[in-house]
This record gives sequence, structure tokens and C-alpha cells, in this order.
Amino acid sequence: MQAQIQELLAQATGRDAADFADVTMDLYADGMLDSMATVQFLLSLQDEFDIQVPVSEFDRDAWNTVEKIEARVKELQND
Repeated sequence: MQAQIQELLAQATGRDAADFADVTMDLYADGMLDSMATVQFLLSLQDEFDIQVPVSEFDRDAWNTVEKIEARVKELQND
């Protein structure tokens, strides 16, 4: 799942998936994600994993690393 998330991040940001290899890197603090890329990424996540992520409930602190994104996706898949 991490590889899929890294690829979706790469597509949303125009970077290489390898740029997201550090699964604990803060994607916002390190300038990897901005608000536009976040929206595109969330839409891709929803399509890829068949989940719903309400943008109004989006909390950067809960989605700021690949590791946290993976955990949230798994939670949402189980809902």
C-alpha cells in the first residue's frame, strides 16, 4: 500500500515516487505537498482505495506522512 500511496503523491506533485521513500517525512513541513496537490492527491486516494475523505474534515496533522496516510486509509477501508 505504501508504494501505491507514494505513486499517487508523485502524480499529484509532479515529483518522483522515490522522493516519498521516507515514510515518516512531514510532507507539508518539507514542502512536498501544498493545498492544490493535497486536493488532487485526496481525489486519487479515494478512487484508488474506494474510500471517502471529506475535505471539510481533513486534518493535515493526521495526513502529513506516508505512514499516517496508510494508517488512515486502512481505517477508512474498515468503516
